[in-house]
Amino acid sequence: MTTAVAARAVDVWKVYGSGEARVTALGGVSVDFPVGRFSAIMGPSGSGKSTLMHCLAGLDTIDKGTVAIGDTQLGGLSDKGLTRLRRDKVGFIFQQFNLLPTLSAEENILLPLAIAGRKPDAEWYRTVIDTVGLADRLSHRPIQLSGGQQQRVACARALVSRPDVIFADEPTGNLDSRSGAEVLTFLQRSVRDFGQTIVMVTHDPNAASYADHVTFLADGLVVATLESPTADSVLDRMRQLDTGAAAVPEAEPVTVPGGTKGGSAGA
Repeated sequence: MTTAVAARAVDVWKVYGSGEARVTALGGVSVDFPVGRFSAIMGPSGSGKSTLMHCLAGLDTIDKGTVAIGDTQLGGLSDKGLTRLRRDKVGFIFQQFNLLPTLSAEENILLPLAIAGRKPDAEWYRTVIDTVGLADRLSHRPIQLSGGQQQRVACARALVSRPDVIFADEPTGNLDSRSGAEVLTFLQRSVRDFGQTIVMVTHDPNAASYADHVTFLADGLVVATLESPTADSVLDRMRQLDTGAAAVPEAEPVTVPGGTKGGSAGA
């Protein structure tokens, strides 16, 4: 049975600078992220993991290849169309919570819907609020909330519009271990219980262990994947990447478990 794809990159290249300053952030990346899965992207510093996420989410342009959200190729969209796609089909969670300080938690959660002129689905909204455990904090402003609570507000904001895919860039990077675990458990539950699709960039093996699978990048290439990760198995693979031992031969197919097609690890 074919598994639907939430986000896809095909032979994606992204280059910054020119001449001696030229840096190839992505060198021919092909990878699928399946619907209804919690995917993590990992790699050493400078591997291209954040660049890949930003390109998939339409936050950055690509130099070659194709990127799609579902059946929609981003390269064929106008600026207005890209803005509409990000608003209607994509949710974002960042390391910086990006909450408006003058708005209450509830107003921050509902802001994307308000901007789009849409009203929340009442039943789904209650489900989201109950899941993040913030029913008694909705009237509080961000400054009155802990870091973990602020990030849960950001998670609820991403979920409330029921996007096709949520991109999370180091969502626990500014949190202590307890608050980070609360946020990751919530994200994991949103996938398992509600069918949400999440693609998360992280450098933390423990955070990656909450995902269903991990895609590893090195030097702008997909070099490996790991199904049902544990913190120890992720750490072992990262150590191999740091020493260069885990890189696959050029052009060897790398398949994300649950996806529909393989990717190329070669440029």
